[in-house]
Amino acid sequence: MFKNRKDAGEKLAKALEKYREERPVILAIPRGGVEVGLQVAAKLNANFSLIIARKLPFPDNPEAGFGAIAEDGSTFIFENAHYWFEGETIERIKQQQIAEIERRIKTLRGGNPLPEIEGRTVILIDDGIAMGSTMRAAIELCKNRKAGKVVIAVPVAGKEVAEELRKKADELVVLEVPANFRAVAQVYERWYDVSDEEVLDLLRERIRQKERKDHEFHGLEA
Repeated sequence: MFKNRKDAGEKLAKALEKYREERPVILAIPRGGVEVGLQVAAKLNANFSLIIARKLPFPDNPEAGFGAIAEDGSTFIFENAHYWFEGETIERIKQQQIAEIERRIKTLRGGNPLPEIEGRTVILIDDGIAMGSTMRAAIELCKNRKAGKVVIAVPVAGKEVAEELRKKADELVVLEVPANFRAVAQVYERWYDVSDEEVLDLLRERIRQKERKDHEFHGLEA
């Protein structure tokens, strides 16, 4: 059980300590993965950014999804989706999520591009994995960008999905794999939907912390 996303991130960072020497790039999936990823980046002294991937929701049940799309267009769709919907419906939902991806890039990442990851170790982080569709789309993006190694790191995941994702990435780090997994929220004492504003507050605080560290370092040099 984790107290909150900050606590989960601190514990995940300990499990990822072995990657410190690889100077990894931490890519968090917003919005829930941001605070988790920031804790890891701080502890490993690693580069950090947001990777935008969106679930493709069912028209009549937006909480569930039939796939996902990442910001470079990398798409994962469960095989059965083509039996559930016509191609036009899938394309319409994809276009809706592409628009939301563009909005998030502008709002949450300030319109900045992803950092260069070719040949680098990339650690993909979220606050947990349920169906795993957004993580699969993110993995595909990293492979398209020729990442040297792709590591998935999350506080919690279901056993079946974890095993499937282990085959997709170079390495998988999961802290909790509950026997009776129902939802990511079940392992958090405090769980809530994260807003854009909270993400921006977290990112602004990271900038302030880096500025303080730089100031202290230059003070020591002087």
